Amino acid sequence: MADINKKVGARIRKLRKTKGWSQEKLALEANLHRAYIGQIERGEKNIGLINLEKIAKTLKTKPFELLK
Repeated sequence: MADINKKVGARIRKLRKTKGWSQEKLALEANLHRAYIGQIERGEKNIGLINLEKIAKTLKTKPFELLK
């Protein structure tokens, strides 16, 4: 299970960095806490569907794209 968390986190980090955004900027735009974004990107948190959708919308992508 932890493996998928790391893969999704890495995908989110890659898309965030492509935009030139900090974790703080992504968190602010997605209305989430910065520490939570960091935990997701490191694969430490099991992200819920609602928050996955918030992050996907903020990054202008579809939730399923974050799961590839």
